[in-house]
Amino acid sequence: MSPNRKQYQLWEGLDKFFLIAIIFLLFGGILMLASASMPIADRDLGEPYGYVYKQSFAILLGLLSGLIFFYIPSFLLEKLGIILPIIAIFLLSMVYIPEIGIKVNGATRWINLGVGPNIQVVDPARLLFLIYIAGYCYRQQKELREGFLSLLKPMIFIFPACILLLLQPDFGSTVVLLTVTAALFFLAGFKLRYFFLLIIILALLFSALVYFSPYKLARVVSFMDPWSMADKGGYQLVNSLIAIGSGGFFGVGLGEGIQKLFYLPEAHTDFIFAIIAEELGLMGTILFLSFYTLLISRIFIIAFKAITVDRLFQGYLCFSIGIWISIQVIINLGVNMGLLPTKGLILPLISYGSSSMIMTLTTLAIVLRIGCEIPREKINKKINV
Repeated sequence: MSPNRKQYQLWEGLDKFFLIAIIFLLFGGILMLASASMPIADRDLGEPYGYVYKQSFAILLGLLSGLIFFYIPSFLLEKLGIILPIIAIFLLSMVYIPEIGIKVNGATRWINLGVGPNIQVVDPARLLFLIYIAGYCYRQQKELREGFLSLLKPMIFIFPACILLLLQPDFGSTVVLLTVTAALFFLAGFKLRYFFLLIIILALLFSALVYFSPYKLARVVSFMDPWSMADKGGYQLVNSLIAIGSGGFFGVGLGEGIQKLFYLPEAHTDFIFAIIAEELGLMGTILFLSFYTLLISRIFIIAFKAITVDRLFQGYLCFSIGIWISIQVIINLGVNMGLLPTKGLILPLISYGSSSMIMTLTTLAIVLRIGCEIPREKINKKINV
């Protein structure tokens, strides 16, 4: 078969609904970012559309990166093995190198390499860990089904990564990484009693971290009763709730929101959902959530198809990506609506964030590649049997 024919067959297998969801969230995200960021962009950058230009450039870089990864056969990712978490830990430690690590709002999560946008190191590190964990579950599936000791090998890498994340501090990304890891172990056949034991251990660790950290404890207290601390720890949440409540059924109109006028901090990043709810109302939020549901459901469908034709690594990787996006969307919405304490997690494909956008598009391109690699005739045969 000629190379051109193989390339055509690869593109022929693209998941159309998956692409539609990505395109809508990108265009809808840029539209809402333009509305949410104009006041702060004018103040900070001297250009009302400054953040839109930066985000658009990040989308272009993400599409380029995604195109490159789309042409990499997925089995090659699994072959990289323990190299990936080593690189991830190195990236996470770079924030502590003087003149490279950048502190923003009291958190040291970014690095500046002198060219391009600042990089939030957890974004590439997360993808590297997802690939590693999926590969580990594929290679050590028998060991995972036999006992608790099978957790020790991956924890050699995951535990130091979590320590580095907590020191930044980035509690939200730590929760996401550990939750995805636990969920993937369960899907790979980890015994139920050991899985529940792992969940209990993680819950106790998270509780201890919150209790012994005055800043995190204050966040939890303000989340439980934000109105009593409206001028202190509850200020952000109160203004988010005001924005959501003001939207009603159809919203106040695109660009007509009030809370983005320096009332709601991080209106273009962590709390952009509140601006969507204020300006587009319940109907607008349902529309965006529908496309998130479509996106995530297609990822899981691709994962199930991969498992069906015995492509376990590819299936586990898609499951981990789907779980990660699901958790991040749920946490972000929960924070905006006052159901969860603030975590500092943005809304994928919508919130402003260059490194997040680039790595999210790269990750989704890997899912697209996996979906295109799955032989259709094998799926039909398995289903018919």
